[in-house]
Amino acid sequence: MADRSLEGMALPLEVRARLAELELELSEGDITQKGYEKKRSKLIGAYLPQPPRVDQALPPERRAPVTPSSSSRYHRRRSSGSRDERYRSDVHTEAVQAALAKHKERKMAVPMPSKRRSLVVQTSMDAYTPPDTSSGSEDEGSVQGDSQGTPTSSQGSINMEHWISQAIHGSTTSTTSSSSTQSGGSGAAHRLADVMAQTHIENHSAPPDVTTYTSEHSVQVERPQGSTTSRTAPKYGNAELMETGDGVPVSSRVSAKIQQLVNTLKRPKRPPLREFFVDDFEELLEVQQPDPNQPKPEGAQMLAMRGEQLGVVTNWPPSLEAALQRWGTISPKAPCLTTMDTNGKPLYILTYGKLWTRSMKVAYNILHKLGTKQEPMVRPGDRVALVFPNNDPAASMVAFYGCLLAEVVPVPIEVPLTRKDAGSQQIGFLLGSCGVTVALTSDACHKGLPKSPTGEIPQFKGWPKLLWFVTESKHLSKPPRDWFPHIKDANNDTAYIEYKTCKDGSVLGVTVTRIALLTHCQALTQACGYTEAETIVNVLDFKKDVGLWHGILTSVMNMMHVISIPYSLMKVNPLSWIQKVCQYKAKVACVKSRDMHWALVAHRDQRDINLSSLRMLIVADGANPWSISSCDAFLNVFQSKGLRQEVICPCASSPEALTVAIRRPTDDSNQPPGRGVLSMHGLTYGVIRVDSEEKLSVLTVQDVGLVMPGAVMCSVKPDGVPQLCRTDEVGELCVCAVATGTSYYGLSGMTKNTFEVFPVTGSGAPVSEYPFVRTGLLGFVGPGGLVFVVGKMDGLMVVSGRRHNADDIVATALAVEPMKFVYRGRIAVFSVTVLHDERIVIVAEQRPDSTEEDSFQWMSRVLQAIDSIHQVGVYCLALVPANTLPKTPLGGIHLSETKQLFLEGSLHPCNVLMCPHTCVTNLPKPRQKQPEIGPASVMVGNLVSGKRIAQASGRDLGQIEDNDQARKFLFLSEVLQWRAQTTPDHVLYTLLNCRGTIANSLTCVQLHKRAEKIAVMLMERGHLQDGDHVALVYPPGIDLIAAFYGCLYAGCVPITVRPPHPQNIATTLPTVKMIVEVSRSACLMTTQLICKLLRSREAAAAVDVRAWPPILDTDDLPKKRPAQIYKPSNPDTLAYLDFSVSTTGMLAGVKMSHAATSAFCRSIKLQCELYPSREVAICLDPYCGLGFVLWCLCSVYSGHQSILIPPAELETNPALWLLAVSQYKVRDTFCSYSVMELCTKGLGSQTESLKARGLDLSRVRTCVVVAEERPRIALTQSFSKLFKDLGLHPRAVSTSFGCRVNLAICLQGTSGPDPTTVYVDMRALRHDRVRLVERGSPHSLPLMESGKILPGVRIIIANPETKGPLGDSHLGEIWVHSAHNASGYFTIYGDESLQSDHFSSRLSFGDTQTVWARTGYLGFLRRTELTDANGERHDALYVVGALDEAMELRGMRYHPIDIETSVIRAHKSVTECAVFTWTNLLVVVVELDGSEQEALDLVPLVTNVVLEEHYLVVGVVVVVDIGVIPINSRGEKQRMHLRDGFLADQLDPIYVAYNM
Repeated sequence: MADRSLEGMALPLEVRARLAELELELSEGDITQKGYEKKRSKLIGAYLPQPPRVDQALPPERRAPVTPSSSSRYHRRRSSGSRDERYRSDVHTEAVQAALAKHKERKMAVPMPSKRRSLVVQTSMDAYTPPDTSSGSEDEGSVQGDSQGTPTSSQGSINMEHWISQAIHGSTTSTTSSSSTQSGGSGAAHRLADVMAQTHIENHSAPPDVTTYTSEHSVQVERPQGSTTSRTAPKYGNAELMETGDGVPVSSRVSAKIQQLVNTLKRPKRPPLREFFVDDFEELLEVQQPDPNQPKPEGAQMLAMRGEQLGVVTNWPPSLEAALQRWGTISPKAPCLTTMDTNGKPLYILTYGKLWTRSMKVAYNILHKLGTKQEPMVRPGDRVALVFPNNDPAASMVAFYGCLLAEVVPVPIEVPLTRKDAGSQQIGFLLGSCGVTVALTSDACHKGLPKSPTGEIPQFKGWPKLLWFVTESKHLSKPPRDWFPHIKDANNDTAYIEYKTCKDGSVLGVTVTRIALLTHCQALTQACGYTEAETIVNVLDFKKDVGLWHGILTSVMNMMHVISIPYSLMKVNPLSWIQKVCQYKAKVACVKSRDMHWALVAHRDQRDINLSSLRMLIVADGANPWSISSCDAFLNVFQSKGLRQEVICPCASSPEALTVAIRRPTDDSNQPPGRGVLSMHGLTYGVIRVDSEEKLSVLTVQDVGLVMPGAVMCSVKPDGVPQLCRTDEVGELCVCAVATGTSYYGLSGMTKNTFEVFPVTGSGAPVSEYPFVRTGLLGFVGPGGLVFVVGKMDGLMVVSGRRHNADDIVATALAVEPMKFVYRGRIAVFSVTVLHDERIVIVAEQRPDSTEEDSFQWMSRVLQAIDSIHQVGVYCLALVPANTLPKTPLGGIHLSETKQLFLEGSLHPCNVLMCPHTCVTNLPKPRQKQPEIGPASVMVGNLVSGKRIAQASGRDLGQIEDNDQARKFLFLSEVLQWRAQTTPDHVLYTLLNCRGTIANSLTCVQLHKRAEKIAVMLMERGHLQDGDHVALVYPPGIDLIAAFYGCLYAGCVPITVRPPHPQNIATTLPTVKMIVEVSRSACLMTTQLICKLLRSREAAAAVDVRAWPPILDTDDLPKKRPAQIYKPSNPDTLAYLDFSVSTTGMLAGVKMSHAATSAFCRSIKLQCELYPSREVAICLDPYCGLGFVLWCLCSVYSGHQSILIPPAELETNPALWLLAVSQYKVRDTFCSYSVMELCTKGLGSQTESLKARGLDLSRVRTCVVVAEERPRIALTQSFSKLFKDLGLHPRAVSTSFGCRVNLAICLQGTSGPDPTTVYVDMRALRHDRVRLVERGSPHSLPLMESGKILPGVRIIIANPETKGPLGDSHLGEIWVHSAHNASGYFTIYGDESLQSDHFSSRLSFGDTQTVWARTGYLGFLRRTELTDANGERHDALYVVGALDEAMELRGMRYHPIDIETSVIRAHKSVTECAVFTWTNLLVVVVELDGSEQEALDLVPLVTNVVLEEHYLVVGVVVVVDIGVIPINSRGEKQRMHLRDGFLADQLDPIYVAYNM
């Protein structure tokens, strides 16, 4: 156990023993580090040149990590974990600590995740029961503490040198960790200062670029500080409060953390890679190039190694049953098996006589007492399950031999404890595929199985229907005198099936024939030198592997006596096996390294141990390279108790090849065992290099002895053709022998690949005519024919071409600071495939008493250690609460189940650290923008670079002949007067309340008269001049319409404003105030109720109420008519202002002239064929855009009746809108996405009852969603599907498209072709190209046409940067030319350049005369096969997304909605998602519908899906409550407001993860 400095020295034995004891004392906390160092240096002082002291360098209080000593020795002794010591290697620990010390100089600034308080509390001490600290390999268990509270760990059972503690504690908190959740105080300030000092950033609004690509011309768009109301309005409605460069507060904690992350990511990555493989499009994923300096094997080709001849001994039995018969009849009193109870007392001695008679009885009953005489249930050759608990080897042994005698095939399996055991379902599949119908079990086990209320044993999940048969003698009939089992010589029939769990969790059955069984026993007898009547102590599982081969089979062949120690006894008394060796003077013991380790921890209470009787200590997991440290430590301590070095015999085995190699027991104590100190770096390339001077990353392996007698072994390349390895190359070991398994039961394909391998030489010639079996072990044959194993195929992870072994990674993780944060045995390492490469995931159980800071620090140090020692990045490191990982039957971690839980997002970790930035090195090259082609080479007639110019137009208004009476009038106010005269009683508006009854209606004359009174009020009480602005603050309804026309009659300019929400004044009122101020309203008109609200106490708290303009209350109107109604002098004067918050969160008012307003109404009238006889249902907010126009203006212009349904009423009655549509037999209806979503979610389960109420939607021709974004195809389709049964035609649903510069560009009318959908390649779209693909092809994105282009509207697609026209297949900005374009922004600070750019742009070449308005949306045009109303081929417009929201990442253009769609699909608990960028980091905010425990499950899934589908690395994942992502009145996400809220720390997130 001494460290390397002592290894070469000849220390006397007693000094070594004393040193070992010291280590244990330190490891258990009996002495402090200081005391340990003192005593140690005293002990070895004489043999050592005095080393320089390191201690003085440390700050005094950091010097000795004091390990808490525990209350009771016994208690402490049994607490340490189990996988433990196989992984304990002091040299390795030192290496890890040295690597970390190196890292310490490069201070790691890893931002710590922020966690909501409740989450931190839930992971506190009292939430846990102390776990069964158990191991990670499939059948290791653990020593459990008493129930007297949490056992303390055997502290620091790792040899902690002085400098380790320096590496651990020397670094100051301000650098290694980062601000904690509740970071107040100077710590955070320091850290911030640190961060700021490292990056001299003066201006936070233009943060540094962390990606490799830099944009030459980044367009900075000014964003007037606007705000919105949101669903459950989060606390940051008002962006005005944070006036920094970009609405971004500098001081907030979040931005500091992001800054820290940015700095960390700026550190150089691994060397960049050069070549690519093409991923069926131009996005080239980098493919790993071999490193020119990588080590290559240079040795000669290996030769197959032959084992010694299998000697034929004359009295060997011809079959195992024959041996049983011989011993059962000639020495019936000889003991065969002694079992122990949990106190270590012999429970039962099975003699050979009893074994023989009972096995016969079982055989007879299986064959003759199941089923009927004519139809027996079991015939020779059938498979039978053996289900016996681990503490009952005797019953199991009797049943096993009973099956052999009856010539049926036993399949020993684990006892299913619950219906949902990890992996139990897979065992069920194995039984099913083996055709098992009978399960043999013991009485006790049968009673313990879960039962249904009727006493039946339920069918376990995935299991076939079984007959449970109890094999206790008292339940069986005696065989008749004349019945005798048929004992043949061993042949090729199957003897038994051993189950094996694969890497993916599936369970296979390895068939072993009778001849293989016998030969294997003979080979073991020869290799181990077994003789008759020897005593052997067995601690291993007797159902499979080494425990079965030595303890049940070979022992009977040689009439040996087996002392079986059950796992349950080891948990209580880890020394039991050593005591039994002493008590029975046993010659042989079969153990695993964990049993040796437990004995080490516990041995001090025992004085009279003597192991001199042992001639062979078989270490069953000797093939695990980390078992060497347990062997060394055990030898060190027990050498003084009579243990000889040559007794320790590691062996290597595999389910397929049985025993692969075993070290022979020798009498020559001078011949030391073989060792190799190999370079870990070399091993990752599969090359054996004896370690160079770089001492940090080495793997020390011990030999597992020689090839088995009668076998031939070689190693072949692990993948591809089974070609022989060179002598200095690691390969998969293959064995050719009689004594191996022959197949995977029922799986011929897999069998061929594993059991029928023909290794070939370099020239392609087969090595042998006989097939070899793959062992699943990676290793090589060293000098002298010694076999070395360096890992298992199952644990192999190939990361960018280099091989890493899970066990090695575990060892490194545990060596970091093993006893503090994680339970040693409870750690799982596996790889997941993300973006064409394997990525390493580490999951560990964290102790309940470790703090957030601690565990986070541990995690970041594990990353550093693995990076230093293995030169590989860890993709994800997750800590879960104690005792929550799925276990195997003997207490180890069930790896495949853990991986499954991780991938489906149900692992529920309490800490996660993802490192995609550092791990993922094969992302496509960032795109470099190409310079645009000059105009000269481009334009030829109507072609751009050989393609049709992307332009289209609606019908020409001038050529449409219609009897439109309203056309005579230039102004809407005149149209209303005309209607009031000609059709005074025609109803224009009907308002419905939440019960669906008419709340109010207006005829032409009523509206006219009401408008006159309001005009009088404005002139007399408001003293307004014509041209003054008036803010109309009304709820959706009739008053709003009357007030609007009143303003027109008085010559004032109306601005409609959404009233503040009474329940949420603080957030909604400032927006009202802002619009009133920005629009320069001279007066505010509203109802009495709102008037009171504006002057209320709550309002005064939110805004300065004295600053309101005069407020007029229209509930009390004057009774007189105005002297005259105002008539504007010029149609180009202002009719009204339209204020709205755009999708990007920008508050913008646009000016609508009288001419534009009339043209707009006419265009809609023609498109939708509106006449006075029509009825239209409108369920929209009437404050801006098309919603306002349809609610207030169109009925007056066209004369149709509008049925008005305020969307807010749907919250109390979701069916209101559809019932109204059905009741009024409406043909055209308009709604918003929010309304559609409400109906889809709220009425999903009610379609039957609605049908019963007579809801009929079969008359609906058009149902238009009014929107300013890409159509939400998923929503419109699910709406159509849902209401198809109620008569809704699937083609009726469509969308419109408008924006600030033109409130409606497209709208699906009555005539014209149905809306079309195309599928485009998402990757081409990122490069601004449109490539159509088939539905369902990878990376396809469905896009729906945004309605038909309105009459009088022309569209062209232009390049947003160069302003040149684009061809058909290009994505560009949609430019629009139309009579109803708005005439400009209305702003206080009249930004002229912005104005002229948005409202009066000209193309840079081609048609440079036409004046266009820029919509700010990207889209494309596509000519379809359909024909328009006027017979032309139809041009469809597809909107892709807002230019302002598109994110430039890695030189490509991403649309938030695409990433959000992927994220929402990633996990069932994600209800909504929004993404934005900050300093070129992608931030993903997800709303969680589920318990806060699930929050951390989302982090890896979100990161994976965005990498896989978009080739982007997520920088920050923020998990928030439902309703935190703000939306505007049209139901569009306000991502910029969300960003401001996040940076100002106002989201109250459940969890924020900063990906490294």
